[in-house]
Amino acid sequence: MEIVKVVESKDIPSSFFEPRNFTDEKTGNDASSIVSQIINQVRTEGDVALFNLSAKFDAASPSFLEIPTEELQACAANLKNENPDLYNSLCYSRDLALEFARKQRECFTDFETELRPGLFTGQRTIPVERAGLYVPAGRFPLISTVIMTSAPALASGCSEVILCSPPRPHPTNKDKPYADKGIMAAAALCGVHKVFACGGAQAIAAMAYGTETIPRCDVIAGPGNKFVIEAKRQLYGTVGIDMLAGPSEVFIIADSTANAKWVAVDMLAQAEHDTDAQAILVTTDKKFAEKVKIELQTQLQELSTAETAKESLFRNGYIILVKDLDEAIKIANRKAPEHLELAFDKGPKLEKLSASVKNFGSLFLGHGSAEVLGDYAAGLNHTLPTSTSARFTGGLSVRCFLKTVTTLRTENGSGQKQSATAASFMGDAEGLAAHAKAARLRLEK
Repeated sequence: MEIVKVVESKDIPSSFFEPRNFTDEKTGNDASSIVSQIINQVRTEGDVALFNLSAKFDAASPSFLEIPTEELQACAANLKNENPDLYNSLCYSRDLALEFARKQRECFTDFETELRPGLFTGQRTIPVERAGLYVPAGRFPLISTVIMTSAPALASGCSEVILCSPPRPHPTNKDKPYADKGIMAAAALCGVHKVFACGGAQAIAAMAYGTETIPRCDVIAGPGNKFVIEAKRQLYGTVGIDMLAGPSEVFIIADSTANAKWVAVDMLAQAEHDTDAQAILVTTDKKFAEKVKIELQTQLQELSTAETAKESLFRNGYIILVKDLDEAIKIANRKAPEHLELAFDKGPKLEKLSASVKNFGSLFLGHGSAEVLGDYAAGLNHTLPTSTSARFTGGLSVRCFLKTVTTLRTENGSGQKQSATAASFMGDAEGLAAHAKAARLRLEK
């Protein structure tokens, strides 16, 4: 069986550039119908629905949902004692993420300006009051996602930040709520205000509508499986949604200066996430492509996640041969990948490529800038747009937790009179008599 498809650019199927849709592999049903039932159940039944769904789908079914603060703090203390390297790494990652997010927050400034005499317009940037975070805990509990979702929420100034994650059996009492220990420890380290043992589409619905226990949120952020993504899609408008971040993607453009071993492992780092993940290499060098293919086969033999990675590469992976780098750029911009790596030596070629690519979630420049650094500990956020949505949005940032609102203030002046006059004529033109009158009355004072 061929480990990964090697194709020339002219043979890329049109589906490669289209948003990817997913169905439930067991039932064959579209995820949308399954999720809509779950959402309606949570909306109408509240906590009762959450308990019933937890008993049906989860590894544990506690009798209440909120994990006590002392449990979270105990997990953090245990982690510090048992695995200080990981504890310190999480703290380092948290500090970088907060520093980066606070720098982003500085870019959103308030202002008021006098556009015309007596006509003052302004902008204010206000954080939402309550942010809801979702952290998956499937085969690979994503402790780093606690950092990546909480840092921008806290840096934006949200009054309350809550987190939902799938329940896990409590070590001493099955009725008590518990989650993955690493996620609980990270939540304590990051200063998350409340944590609930609730997962899947039902957790998204609970944060969108609110239940007796889980409070209604203004914005929900965080990645998840196809059912979580579908829940976010259906609930957009009821609640603010960061993005529909799905199965992971990496798109690497490389030449012969790249290290084939590094490129291969970066592809595998995405492929091991999920069988729906996608790893892509684009190169002008056929010999380099062959080296990477050999490396993929070699490294798979010693990879603990080889089964998933191999299936992902076989189903979704590509090595694409292009005639020149201009063609590589066109393909990248059309594909709009989540992660885009430019594996080139420092110099004019890398600078040109960097300036030419437009559609990506995060960009990694040069051989040493491994995508995994962005995943874990470089300040960047790893919750990023997938499935071509980088065409119109960026990754999770403080922007997702901020509202940009506008203000108008008037004083006597020619600008105020001109605006009222223009508004009256425009109201007449649209047949909105009260609009026109409201403007003209201001002219009579």
